[in-house]
Amino acid sequence: MEARQSMDDLINKLKQDPNLANWQTLPGKEAQLVPYPEQMDQRLQAALRKRGITSLYSHQAKAFQTAMSGNDLVLVTPTASGKTLCYNLPVLQSILDDPSSRALYFFPTKALAQDQKSEMTELIGDIGVAIKSDTYDGDTAGNIRQKIRAAGQIIMTNPDMLHSSILPHHTKWVSLFENLKFVVIDELHVYKGVFGSHVANVIRRLKRICAYYGSSPQFICTSATIANPQSHAEQLTGRKMILLDQNGAPAVCKHFAFYNPPVVNKQLNLRADELPVVTDLAGRFIRNGIQTIVFARSRLKVELLVSHLQKINSGLNERAKICAYRGGYLPTERRRIEKGLRSGEVIGVVSTNALELGVDIGQLQVCIMAGYPGNMASVWQQAGRAGRRAQDALIILVASANPLDQYMAAHPDYFFSGNPEDIRINPNNLMIMMDHIKCSAYELPFKKGDLFGQEPVDDFCTFLQDEDVLHEQRGQWYWMNDAFPANEISLRSAVQDSFAIIDITDRGHARVIGEMDRFGAMTMLYEDAIYIHQGLQFHVDELDLKERKAYIRKVNVNYYTDSDLAVQLDVLEEDQTKPLPGSAQADTGYGDVMVRALPTVFKKIRFETYENIGWGRIHLPEIEMHTNAAWISFPKTLIDHFGKDVFQNALIGFSHVLRHAAPLFVLTDPADLSVVAKIKAPHNQLPTIFIYDKYPGGIGLSQKLFETMPELLRRAEDIIASCSCDAGCPSCIGFVQEGRKAKKALTEMFLQL
Repeated sequence: MEARQSMDDLINKLKQDPNLANWQTLPGKEAQLVPYPEQMDQRLQAALRKRGITSLYSHQAKAFQTAMSGNDLVLVTPTASGKTLCYNLPVLQSILDDPSSRALYFFPTKALAQDQKSEMTELIGDIGVAIKSDTYDGDTAGNIRQKIRAAGQIIMTNPDMLHSSILPHHTKWVSLFENLKFVVIDELHVYKGVFGSHVANVIRRLKRICAYYGSSPQFICTSATIANPQSHAEQLTGRKMILLDQNGAPAVCKHFAFYNPPVVNKQLNLRADELPVVTDLAGRFIRNGIQTIVFARSRLKVELLVSHLQKINSGLNERAKICAYRGGYLPTERRRIEKGLRSGEVIGVVSTNALELGVDIGQLQVCIMAGYPGNMASVWQQAGRAGRRAQDALIILVASANPLDQYMAAHPDYFFSGNPEDIRINPNNLMIMMDHIKCSAYELPFKKGDLFGQEPVDDFCTFLQDEDVLHEQRGQWYWMNDAFPANEISLRSAVQDSFAIIDITDRGHARVIGEMDRFGAMTMLYEDAIYIHQGLQFHVDELDLKERKAYIRKVNVNYYTDSDLAVQLDVLEEDQTKPLPGSAQADTGYGDVMVRALPTVFKKIRFETYENIGWGRIHLPEIEMHTNAAWISFPKTLIDHFGKDVFQNALIGFSHVLRHAAPLFVLTDPADLSVVAKIKAPHNQLPTIFIYDKYPGGIGLSQKLFETMPELLRRAEDIIASCSCDAGCPSCIGFVQEGRKAKKALTEMFLQL
C-alpha cells in the first residue's frame, strides 16, 4: 500500500496538470473581535462563554445593536461566518426582556429549520431559562402543533407552511400575532423569480394579519453575496432595510483551481465529460484521508459519482464512508450523514445544492464543483464549505462543455471581480398577486380603499366579486367561495393552471413527482418526449390536456428531446427603446409581448455529441402567453452584407449565446428565459433577437437584461471570441448550418456594432 500524500503534495501535483486553466489563491484573514454589547443580558453572555465564545465578531455585534435599536436589517456575509447568532441573539434578548415576545423564523427547507432548531435548543439550554422554541412544518405531530400554537415563543417554519397552514388559520395563532416582535428570513437569495414573487405576497399577507392583531414585527434577513441585497430585501418585505455587509469572521487561505477537461474531438471541439475528471480528482484526496465534498447539478450525477468513488475507496479506508446527499432521502438519513461529516466518519460526500444552504456540516478541506453551479451566489456558498481551523482549503471548478462553464474557465477574473448577479422578483405580477389577494380575503375581509402592499385592491376585489368569489357588504369584501384558496396555489408556479406529472413506472404505486405550467407542459411533456427530473430520465406516455396530467415512466436512454416550436412573437407595447450605447447600428427595447407557440416536431439529441439521431411529430394545439421581453434589433444592411442564409444562422447562434450568458446578470436558471430570433420582426421589420421571461406576466428578468444589454453583448462576444472552435460548437454558438461562416459573421458583427 503506497504511502499517503499530504495536502501540499496533492496541491503541487495539481498545479502541474496540463488541463489546469487557472489558479488563484485567496489569502486568509484574522477575525475582527469585539466585546459583548453592554445591553446584552448577563444570562445570554454566560451562555455564550459556556460555549467558548468570549467575544463576538464585529458583524454579529453590529447586527445585535441594529436590531435592538428597532431597525429592519439585511446581513450579507459568507458561509460559516456565524450568521445564526446575528438573529438568535436579538431574538433571545427580546424574550429575556419580555417573555411574551414572539419570533417567527422561516427557512427555505425543512432540513434547514430542523438544523436551526438544534442550534437554538442547545443555546437555550445553556441560558437555563425555559424558552419554548420548535419547528412547525409538515412533519410536526398533531399534539405538538397545538402546544406550539398556544405557547411557542420561537417558531421555525418554511414559506409553504406559512402560506397554506399558519396564515389561513391565524385565529389559532392569536398569541403569536399579537406579540410578534421579529420575523427572520434566512437564505434571502433563494427567494428569486416566481418563488420570490409569491413569497413577497405571503409576507404582505403576514403583515396585514399582524396589523389586525396590533403588532408590527421587525425583519432580519440574511443572504449569500448578491448584487442587490438591500433592494431585494426591501422589495420582498416592503420595509426599509439597513445593510450590513462587513464580515468580521476569520477566513483560512483558499486555493481556487479552474480545471478544463481536454478536447477529445477537435473537429467538433467536444471536451471530455466532466464526471470521470471529478471522480479522479476527488479520489486523489479521499484516498489520502482528506475530507472532501463534491457538488453536482443533478441527482443522477450525484449517484453516479458516489458509486465510482466508493469503488475507489474500497479496501483503502473501510472505516470512513462516502455518501450521497440529496433530496428524496429520509430526514433521519440526512441527519446521520451531517453528523458523520462533523465527526469525520464520512470522508467524502457528493451532494446536489441541498448542502449549499446553511446546514451545519462542519468545515471540510476540499470542495469540487462538477460544473459551474449556475450563479456566483451558489459558487461562494459551495466554496464556503471548504476551510477549517488553520488548514488551507482547496476549491476546484471542473468545467463542462456548457458555454457558461467555458466562459468561466477562460475568464477566471469574473469570479474575483466582485460582480455577483442581481435577484429579480415581481410581486405585482397580476396572476401571482391576484392569487394572494384571494388568500388574504379569505383570511380577513378587505375594506374599500385598502392596500395590499402598496397596491390598491378595489379593482381586484370588484373583479373577484363579478367572478362570485367575493361578496361586498357595507363597504367590505368577504370571501364567499367554498374552496380553500391557499390549497390551490403553489408558491413555485406563476400560474395555477398547472399539470401534475405522474410517475407510473410502478403502476401499482403511481405517484406525483412534480408539476408544470401549461406552456412548459406543452413544450416539454408532449407524448414520446424524454422528460428529465432531478437527473432521472422519463418517457412521456400521455399528456392529458383535459385532466391536466402527464403520465411518465422511468427509462434509461442516451438522448434527450427538444421541441421545435413555430413561434410567433408580437410586441404589444414598447415600454422603452433606445440605441445601443456606442453603436449607430443597433437598437434595444423592452416591453409587453404575446408569445404564440405551436409545437410541431421534436428532435432526439444524443447526450455525448449533441447530434440529431431522430425526430417525431407533436400533435398539440397552439399555446399563447403574455409576458415581458427585451430585444436587440440589427440593421437590414447586415443581411445583404453576409447573405440571408449565413446571417440567419448567425442570428440563431447569437441567440444561443445570449441565452447562456444572461444568467451572468440575473440570478436565474437558463430555463426561466427563452429566446426567439427573427430575421424580420413584425413590429419593426428588422432582424431582431428577443429574450423573454418564460412565465405569464413576466417576473422582471428581461427588464434587467434590457438595462444591462451592452454588458450582456460584451459577455456574448467574449464567449464566442474565446472559444477555440472554428465552426461553432456546444461551447459557443451551438451546432448551426453554415457554422464556420456564421461564427465568422458574428465576429464581424461585433466589430461593426
